[in-house]
Amino acid sequence: MVAQAIKLTPQNSGFGLQAASRLVLDVVVPWIQDLGLLVESIESARPSGAGNDWQPGAVLRLPYSQKLYRGHSAIGAPALVALADTAMMCACAAAWNGYRPMRAIDQTLQFVRPATCDVLAEARIVGTGPTTIFARATLISVADDQPVGSVAGAYAII
Repeated sequence: MVAQAIKLTPQNSGFGLQAASRLVLDVVVPWIQDLGLLVESIESARPSGAGNDWQPGAVLRLPYSQKLYRGHSAIGAPALVALADTAMMCACAAAWNGYRPMRAIDQTLQFVRPATCDVLAEARIVGTGPTTIFARATLISVADDQPVGSVAGAYAII
């Protein structure tokens, strides 16, 4: 399947939860869909009172499951990276007010500690250019609201 830009209709003129959830179903590869990622929130427009440094963003949840680990209770790195990448893709779509086909050209990961419960990925846009967009996702343990890791990504717009 070739990913195409998702068009917004007048009834759905902003990129929000419904559009992001549809994006995850229409664009994300099946093995990542099998993780059961949930779109928690999308910010495509500056909220009132936001600072000058505000950027569009998305929050996605990875539900904890035994299928995410083997031999210990910590979620494997591939699932956490998939969560962060998908959250950054949704943040990019929030910045564009709709999805544009793109490909990851760089991802840098730092893991702080093991994740043994649901994990949130809070993704924000860092910067945009004519052919690239940059994002960062912070991975947070839902159990104690503490960081699990961080992922920075760069994407080529295709």
